[in-house]
Amino acid sequence: MEKNDKDFSPQESLLLIRSMIETTRHSISDHSHYYLLWGWAVMIGCIVQYLLMSVFKYPHHYYAWFITLLALVIQIFFIIKDKKKERVKTFINEANSQLWMIIGFSFIALFFIFGKMGWMYCFPIYILLYGIGTSVSGSLIKFKPLIIGGIANIALSIITVYLRYDLQILMTALAILISYIIPGHLLHLHYRKTNLHNYATEG
Repeated sequence: MEKNDKDFSPQESLLLIRSMIETTRHSISDHSHYYLLWGWAVMIGCIVQYLLMSVFKYPHHYYAWFITLLALVIQIFFIIKDKKKERVKTFINEANSQLWMIIGFSFIALFFIFGKMGWMYCFPIYILLYGIGTSVSGSLIKFKPLIIGGIANIALSIITVYLRYDLQILMTALAILISYIIPGHLLHLHYRKTNLHNYATEG
């Protein structure tokens, strides 16, 4: 019986994996607006809550987090828009999507858990989840800023446990800056550079 499928050499297999990673990186770079959307939403929420709590002494300082509802509406719009132009979905891309879906459900679960237990140490747990998500995502697409930001967040989650609640809020803003906002802008820059290179090559 003849074999119809071609056996890949180690070199060809490596090239295939690299191509898959680059395709996924480009796709995620195209979706960098998700990192920037949630990065800026959470960072603004942290800063506003800190100001309401520590500066204005407003008892309902947690109202600052209504900004996440706006971010959720914008994300739904992004998802609908991106679905229309999505062409290639690799295994790595699917794994990355599943990762963030699970982390998203974890945040929903934590809302109920902290609602019962109290919110004193919610921010170290949030920072830890940010770190796990971005470091794994960065490892999947071999993007160092995400990996570095994620690992830094894991370290920050330990430090944050020993701080006052108001300072925990500021540490969360810092964690979001180094794990979402900065890597998100770098991903967007990577996407633009790749598109310009492809356009120049085709031209």
